[in-house]
Amino acid sequence: MVIGLGSGHASLLAIQYLGQQLRSGAIKDIVGIPTSISSASEAAKAGIPLDCYEDTSLIDFAFNDADIIEEETLVAVIGHRKLQGEESLIQEKNIVNAAKKLAFIVTEKQYKDELEGSVPVLVHSFNWMEPAEEIDDLFLGDAEVWRRSSIGHAGPTGGDFPLLTKEGHNILDVIFTSPILSLAEVARSLENIGGVIDHGIICKIPCTAVIASQDGVSFVENSQNIEK
Repeated sequence: MVIGLGSGHASLLAIQYLGQQLRSGAIKDIVGIPTSISSASEAAKAGIPLDCYEDTSLIDFAFNDADIIEEETLVAVIGHRKLQGEESLIQEKNIVNAAKKLAFIVTEKQYKDELEGSVPVLVHSFNWMEPAEEIDDLFLGDAEVWRRSSIGHAGPTGGDFPLLTKEGHNILDVIFTSPILSLAEVARSLENIGGVIDHGIICKIPCTAVIASQDGVSFVENSQNIEK
């Protein structure tokens, strides 16, 4: 199997467990495609054979942390974590979307019907203010738009050191101050704005949510199509 190795704290634990199973002989013949530098490093330490992602890559299964995930539809948001140099939110999203089967790992606090938090949006760095203003107008009164900084929290403009992704894009964090009624609708609205390259919303079928709570682990699968 070819496995997309996710990013985030829970995914790193899953990579460690996968390596243990491989070393013990419980599983064999797997190749991992890491979604980030941290997942590649953890997989190398765990002894998991690795390959690089390409547009033609066939991925049997992938797992990844989600920042928030919508009940029933399992539409998720990724990209809240701070990217390291040469990391790519686009590549992480492509690997997740390319997988035949996908599991998001979340806590029960991240799995909810009334969503809150932020959605990362990738824009061209040379004219980032134009899409930022359009996004601000689109969600006027419901969200604030901040350009992500590479150092600390610099405010709406990203300060003197705005973050540049591997591809040279800026990240706008659309910080919702009102409940998000539909992540799929937010995704559709963002994709209609000129200058928006991509965003951190993932609408994927089939998908399984692995939900951790104090009472144990539960599993939920999405059972309906998402109009996208």
